[in-house]
Amino acid sequence: MADENLMTVEKQLEAYSDRHRDEVLLVHATIDGEADTIMIFRGFSSSLSRATAYDPDVPVLPESATIQTIDRVKSPYIPEFPQFIERDIPGDRFIAQLQ
Repeated sequence: MADENLMTVEKQLEAYSDRHRDEVLLVHATIDGEADTIMIFRGFSSSLSRATAYDPDVPVLPESATIQTIDRVKSPYIPEFPQFIERDIPGDRFIAQLQ
């Protein structure tokens, strides 16, 4: 695997989710001035608010995005009844722990 310090934030979060397969990450971010929630599960990202490109090489979470918070949720993710492991983790704190 590539050095995680050289990986994009999205790739770091995807790598985390691939290692923690019993978790779903809900990333609450601002992208192009709009709020978005990105779900990351088993190494793949998908927007819950915007269209997600079919090509997995197209980033869902661009480097210009601002991550507010991240929720760790037990899988399987059931939107109506999420089982939170940890909620409202500041994005910068969670990302710092990955490095």
